[in-house]
Amino acid sequence: MKKSLKTDAVRTSLAEQGLTQKQLAKDLGVTSQAVTNWLQGKDFPRPAKLLKLATALRLSFEELVQTSAKGHPIVAFRKKGNAKTTATHIAKAHGIGMLLKPLVPYLSEIQALRTLITSPSTDYHKLQTAVSQTREHLGVGEQAVLAYEHLIGEFKNSGAVLVPVLWGAKGSHENALHIGLPEEDITFIFLNLDTHLEDFKFWMAHELAHVYTPELSGTDEGEDFADAFAGALLFPQACAEQAYHQAIQQTNETDTIHALLQWAIEHMISLNTVYQKIQQYAQAHELPGLPVKEKSIHTTRNSNHGSLISAALFDPMPPEPKLYIAAYENTFQSDFFNAMKRMIHETGTGPSYIQQVLNTSLQDATALHKELSH
Repeated sequence: MKKSLKTDAVRTSLAEQGLTQKQLAKDLGVTSQAVTNWLQGKDFPRPAKLLKLATALRLSFEELVQTSAKGHPIVAFRKKGNAKTTATHIAKAHGIGMLLKPLVPYLSEIQALRTLITSPSTDYHKLQTAVSQTREHLGVGEQAVLAYEHLIGEFKNSGAVLVPVLWGAKGSHENALHIGLPEEDITFIFLNLDTHLEDFKFWMAHELAHVYTPELSGTDEGEDFADAFAGALLFPQACAEQAYHQAIQQTNETDTIHALLQWAIEHMISLNTVYQKIQQYAQAHELPGLPVKEKSIHTTRNSNHGSLISAALFDPMPPEPKLYIAAYENTFQSDFFNAMKRMIHETGTGPSYIQQVLNTSLQDATALHKELSH
């Protein structure tokens, strides 16, 4: 795939910031000739330099790079409130996407026949129909607790590779990252294990929605549908109906919240998901909503977090490379490290590749590389 920089955008940004090519080269730690070669299309910056270039020029990947639509990585971060992805986030994710391309041939055979939602909609009743069909497909009853283990195999069956990572506690969209490679017909889904179970399940369900609706990935419409689908999949109408009739009988806000909290604990999802799905059920069926302030829900939720997924999987923390790799293969049914091992043995790929792809420290990448080199 031929890639080149959008030279007009680069020159415009340089002029706006009062920078010369020589100053830019110094900031990037490259020669002036290297920058000239990039602008003339004779060469293209490596992912790490591309990220620095995008940051220095304050340009998004789309504003900076000219590339064919077919091979262009599709990036989607889960939205959370007013948290917005920045040009740096997007450029870095695209860089990771380009680095993942050489890994694809070393993956096991990818499933070709996949489940798709052909007419995605956030309309309440249409969404419930899609959720009901999905739960039936997964072999989970309408009122049953949906565990994250139910979702894992579905990613594998849908041409998606799970990449569980240890990125530390984060409070934004960076906990889940979707990178689709249309040319290779495969998706990589990064999920941060340093999150609480209820959040982790929501992000998994959200990412599954992206896998089911590839044409919407990377769009605001796709993010809205994925959020709506995730909540409904984890707490569908049958559950919301029961919870509503129980909660509406409570005589005060405290007792109502306590009733909702029991549902959240039973289904291992957030209190806010239970609350939102019940309110949506009530609105769709023209019933009075629960007399509970949303602020009270968030206050209670923030004081009732469970354990982190990483803490539940690994004791002690941080895990040894051998245990971390085993979790990929066994718990998450991911061929990611097996493919990387094959790649390392065949091409001699070094630790820096692991460092950039997993967005981890060089020390951790070196330890993983040593284990994979055996």
